[in-house]
Amino acid sequence: MTALLHVCALDAFYGDFQALFGVSLEVARGQVVAVIGANGAGKSTLLQAIAGLMRSRPDAVMFDGEPIGDAPAHARVARGIALVPEGRRLFPSLTVEENVVIGGQLRRPGPWTLERIYALFPVLAERRALPATSLSGGQQQMVAVGRALMANPKLLLCDEISLGLAPIVVRDIYARLPDIVREGLSLVIVEQDIVQALAAASHVYCLQEGRVALSGAAGALTRDAISAAYFGV
Repeated sequence: MTALLHVCALDAFYGDFQALFGVSLEVARGQVVAVIGANGAGKSTLLQAIAGLMRSRPDAVMFDGEPIGDAPAHARVARGIALVPEGRRLFPSLTVEENVVIGGQLRRPGPWTLERIYALFPVLAERRALPATSLSGGQQQMVAVGRALMANPKLLLCDEISLGLAPIVVRDIYARLPDIVREGLSLVIVEQDIVQALAAASHVYCLQEGRVALSGAAGALTRDAISAAYFGV
């Protein structure tokens, strides 16, 4: 597999505060990669830097062989990067369908259409005319995923999609990920749920205080090694 995304020695700052220190990561085409770590480890910051919500030096983020570290977020969406943000961030004044459709504004070619989103998440078709924020938390998460897929990305970034959801709902959402990957997408999943992350991904990176504390094939990492990297012990 060739690398679709290559993050190389990425530093990230909030003003004078440094959140990431020389983080490097690779995602191959069609691969699912999980980024785990405790609260404040830098996981969401990493996704924001990849998505263009934080700028970096150009070659710190390489996508499809091109440096994009200083490109704005809308340019990265046009190239094929979509983010499912933590907390979903749906538009409360819009219906379910309007929230989903808005993700396809750039009209990138690809397999994902409104009909395909409804086939993936049938409950959204049933509730298409309702305000998106009137849905349950799990259904709102499906709207957020559908909105991102409407951009027909090559790379889908999922930030804490299980946060605050019941385990049965989380399993339902994760059960759809293989259908998404079959369309040729690569996924980066940020998760605090280690079990879920290891089950979904082929490769795992663990962040600890803004640095990569551990990386490796999901099936090869021991529980002790993960715990040591996760908690910094």
